[in-house]
Amino acid sequence: MEEKIAVLVDSCGDVPSYLAQKYDIRVVPVHIIYPECDYKDGYQISPMIYERFPKEIPTTATPSPADVIDVYEKLRDEGYTHTIAVCISDGLSSTINTFRLAADEVPELTSYVFNTKNISVGSGIFAIWTAKMIRKGYSYDEITRRLEHKRYDSHLMFYMDTLSYLHAGGRIGKVGFIAANTLHIKPIIACNKEGIYYTVTKLRGSKHSLEKLFDQVVSTMEDPDVPCWVIIGHGDAPKEAEKMKAMVQEQLPQAKILFTEQITASMAVHTGPGLVGLLIFKL
Repeated sequence: MEEKIAVLVDSCGDVPSYLAQKYDIRVVPVHIIYPECDYKDGYQISPMIYERFPKEIPTTATPSPADVIDVYEKLRDEGYTHTIAVCISDGLSSTINTFRLAADEVPELTSYVFNTKNISVGSGIFAIWTAKMIRKGYSYDEITRRLEHKRYDSHLMFYMDTLSYLHAGGRIGKVGFIAANTLHIKPIIACNKEGIYYTVTKLRGSKHSLEKLFDQVVSTMEDPDVPCWVIIGHGDAPKEAEKMKAMVQEQLPQAKILFTEQITASMAVHTGPGLVGLLIFKL
């Protein structure tokens, strides 16, 4: 039987809507919860939610099992035979468990759920890569096998202008938060191999923060001259993102910049304004 493979991704993967449409990537939205409404990330609420900060910081919730089952059932009805779902780290969210449970409810599909052990575009890049592999004619078995070997080819780090939102979301302890604020520490954060946030380095103030972020990400590459994809994400910091783009173009001529985009609302909730993220994905 001929394979027809679908790609799914949760909205925390920060795949832009135009690329999702181009490659037929099905984006399952996380919920952004305000007192007046439960919004679907990327569909019912703009990424630019900063105007309500800091008085109103919403909470987030994973898609419901029913939401994800509906997506799988629709794919089955459209004639798909296989699915590959790309999810953010299980160390940061239970979304991946929802996908696994939903896939089991639609046994007509052969389904694989990939734990990227990463966040934002560090996770979503795998959905784009998978969609491109499908277009090149690779089989389901070959793609899923290669995904497992590529998990740590995604190198993403964030410069954080404030830790207030990570603290509000319970992702940094009170003592560390107070100490960082007192000392005016600006951290560069990434996910470790277990898919948990850790501080790569701490900066005193924001001076030269983009240069240090660039150097830290490039240092993770075994060979900085190999072909790679680059994505630059930001949280209400378009000027800083453009500066980072110029640095990449000047110093990594072998890199292909896929896009420079504002992060989704589900990511903005936990990081606040002033964030710049740099992803290098080894090809």
